[in-house]
Amino acid sequence: MSIKIYEYSKCSTCVKALKFLDAKGIKYQKFPIVDQPPTAKELKQMLEYIKAGGGSFKNLFNTSGVQYRELNISEKIKNGLTEAEALKLLAGNGKLIKRPFLLTDDDGSVGFKEDVWKKLI
Repeated sequence: MSIKIYEYSKCSTCVKALKFLDAKGIKYQKFPIVDQPPTAKELKQMLEYIKAGGGSFKNLFNTSGVQYRELNISEKIKNGLTEAEALKLLAGNGKLIKRPFLLTDDDGSVGFKEDVWKKLI
């Protein structure tokens, strides 16, 4: 199984997630989410997994991030930000993406919840 994880080294949740993977002996490819955000294709793929679980593109956003507030994303969403506009915005700014961002061959997850990751991997 191929595993990609987009992370931010100063994020305590990302550090915890990587420790979880390492402790399990799971091999993965690690990418710095700020310098190399997920591609538009990967974001769309993740969005499909999120939608299958009842979520929406809003679940892709790092709502506690500084840039989320500075760019007033919540207001943009309330005013009708489209899915396509959101994906374009996210693909161009890794700080806006909820992390860690984990993709496997056939599933994915944003954020780290150990019980969810155990099922994915």
